[in-house]
Amino acid sequence: MYQIDFQKPEHVHFIGIGGISMSGLAEILMEEGFQVSGSDSHKSELTEHLQAKGAKIFYEQQASNIQELGGRICVAVYTAAVHSDNPEYQAAKEAGIPMLSRAQLLGQMMKNYRYAAGIAGTHGKTTTTSMAAEILLAADMDPTISVGGILHSIGGNIRVGGSDIFVTEACEYTDSFLSFFPNMAVILNIEEDHLDYFKDINHIRSSFRKFAEKLPKDGVLIINSDIDRYQQITEGLECRVVTVGKNQDSEYSAGHITYDEYARDTFDLLVHGEKAERITLGVPGEHNVYNALAAIALCRELGVSLEHIKKGLADFAGTDRRFEKKGEICGVTIIDDYAHHPREIAATLSTAKNYPHKKLWCVFQPHTYTRTKAFLDQFAKSLAAADEVVLADIYAARETDDLGISSADIAAKIEAQGTKAHYFSSFDEIETFILENCVKGDLLITMGAGDIVKVGENLLGK
Repeated sequence: MYQIDFQKPEHVHFIGIGGISMSGLAEILMEEGFQVSGSDSHKSELTEHLQAKGAKIFYEQQASNIQELGGRICVAVYTAAVHSDNPEYQAAKEAGIPMLSRAQLLGQMMKNYRYAAGIAGTHGKTTTTSMAAEILLAADMDPTISVGGILHSIGGNIRVGGSDIFVTEACEYTDSFLSFFPNMAVILNIEEDHLDYFKDINHIRSSFRKFAEKLPKDGVLIINSDIDRYQQITEGLECRVVTVGKNQDSEYSAGHITYDEYARDTFDLLVHGEKAERITLGVPGEHNVYNALAAIALCRELGVSLEHIKKGLADFAGTDRRFEKKGEICGVTIIDDYAHHPREIAATLSTAKNYPHKKLWCVFQPHTYTRTKAFLDQFAKSLAAADEVVLADIYAARETDDLGISSADIAAKIEAQGTKAHYFSSFDEIETFILENCVKGDLLITMGAGDIVKVGENLLGK
C-alpha cells in the first residue's frame, strides 16, 4: 500500500471530493501544505470552499481530468461509492498512479497524532464527535476534528488544530474503520444496518470486535455497556476498557434526568455510581445523554476537567440535520433530522414528544431499498409514534434494484397500526398536502438521510 509522507507534501487527487468526509480530508492535507485536486458530480458549498483555498476541482468524472493533470498526481484517493468502472479510477490505474481508499488515507493520518480517537457505532457518531469537539475547544486543547456533519462552531465539517489530538468518526460500512489506527476508540451501539454489505448482526458484531482489537496495549476503548453481550466485544483485549451506559455499574452513567420546555436534558453525571456533577445539554433527547457520557469519558481520558466538560456540553447546540430547527411557517414549527434507521426514528420522535406541539407530523424519506426491505416492520412501528406520517419515495442512493419495495408498503403497515399515513410520489404533492393540513401549533419533522430536507426548506421559502 502506498504510504503518504506527511513531512513531504505532494499532490493528492480525490475522486468524489464533494463528500462530507472526503472534503474534510482534502482540507486537512491542504492545511499541511499538500496540493489537492478532485472531482465530483456537482458543485456544493464544500467544493466551493475547497476551491477558494486553492484546490482544482472538476465537475465531471472523466479520464481527461487525470490526463490534464499529467504526471503531477502522486496518489489518488477514492470513496466506497467509486467502482472500478469509474472513468477517473480507470485512468489513474492505467497511468500507474498509486490508489488509496478514503479509509486508508484517514488511517494513515491517524498515525501522525499522539492521541487519535475513532468514534464508532451504528448511531450517534456525528453527535458524539461534535460533543467531544465542543468540550476540547472549551478546554483550549486545539484538536483536529473530522465530523460527518456541519458543526457551526468550527465553521464546517473539519477543524485543523495545532495539538497532538485527532478525533474522527469511524464508520463501519464496508469495514472502513478496519483501515484506521486509533489508540482511543468509542463504540456507542451495535445494531443491524448496512445489510447491503453485512450478512447479519453477527457479521456486524465481528467487525466491531476487529475494530476494538486494533487498539494498542496502552490504548483505551470506551464502550456502551447497554450493547447486547458487550463483553464479547471486549473480552481478552489488551487495552483498557471503560464502560458507559444506563447501568450504574458502568464507570460512567446518568441519574435524575429532567427536561426543559424544549426537551433539552439535565442529568447527574455518575462516576462509579457517585454523583460527580450536574450536566445540562444544549440539545434535546434522552439518547443524547448517552452520547454525552461517551464524549465525557473520552475527554476525561484526555485530561479535561469537569468544568470544561460542563461548559462544552452546554455550548453544543447540535449539528446540521440532527433535530435542527429550520424555522416556522404559519405557526407550524419545522424540524429536520437525519434519522434513517428505525432506532434513530424512535429516538427522534420520542424527543419530539417532549417538544412543544399540538400534532406531531413526520415526513419520512426511506434511504435505500435494501434497508427499507430489511426493516419494513420496524420502520412502521417506529413511525407510528407520530400523530400523522407522510411518506416520500425511497431515496435510492447507491442502489439500482428496487427489490419490489416502495414507501407505499410502509404506509400500509403504519395504517394497520392505527396511525394515519399518506404516500406521495413527489415533493410538490407533499408540500401542498402539508400546507393544506398542518395548523398553528403543529410540529413537522422532515426525516431521512436523502434530500427530504428540501421539503421543509421549500415550505419556508413559500
